[in-house]
Amino acid sequence: MWEEYSIGKQTYSQLASKYKCSIKTIQRKLDGYRIIEVKKEVREVIVLMDTTYWGKSLGVMLFKDAITKENLLKYYVKTETNQLYVQGIEELKSKGYKILGIVCDGRKGLIQAFKDIPVQMCQFHQSAIIRRYLTKRPKLQAGMELMDVLNLMKQTDKESFVGALNLWYDKWEQFLKERTINETTHKSFYTHKKLRSAYRSIKTNLPWLFTWYDNFELKIPNTTNAIDGHFADLKNKLRNHNGLSLTRKKKFIDGFLKA
Repeated sequence: MWEEYSIGKQTYSQLASKYKCSIKTIQRKLDGYRIIEVKKEVREVIVLMDTTYWGKSLGVMLFKDAITKENLLKYYVKTETNQLYVQGIEELKSKGYKILGIVCDGRKGLIQAFKDIPVQMCQFHQSAIIRRYLTKRPKLQAGMELMDVLNLMKQTDKESFVGALNLWYDKWEQFLKERTINETTHKSFYTHKKLRSAYRSIKTNLPWLFTWYDNFELKIPNTTNAIDGHFADLKNKLRNHNGLSLTRKKKFIDGFLKA
């Protein structure tokens, strides 16, 4: 019954109809189901880590092994913090896991928190940051060409990407320095602030965008897509059970993630 409920997307009502009993009986039986914790083998892992939310009251921070696709650890959180990510990595170490690498988003200060572990910034998150600055269809020619450079990131090597980025900057350097005078205050500001911010973001994060390339033998993924897809599947299944109490929702998540 639990498998039908959590994986088969069967609602309380559908299960009650199938087993010819009341919805309250189904709820009672599912509430009584004990989720068995899967024993995990201590080993070398590459950790994907990210957080997803259901409204403002519930978030799940997940640590997943990129090698075996096994979920290793999770925290229920209200706020995503660097301290919790560091705590998760330290907890995995204390259990005996050897962390070969980490893949995460570009939260300020997070990547720098791990001094002794190769850290890959998710290239998908970097692309999302640039799209927020430039939109999917930039109007400025410089913006269009920067997007073309960005699109190379997932399909080329580090040297080629850095070379293309430097060529872009050489071409548009003076354009980036253009300033506009505020007619009221008579103070000047950069005319193309969003374009400057987009370039600065790539330049700042560049040391961690190709960690997978610098440590090719470790086979570190260049994105957190595996964990993002897992979150999407979880949310899709939970959508079939709208209205669950917080306790029941957490139990569903526990059973789905097994972490």
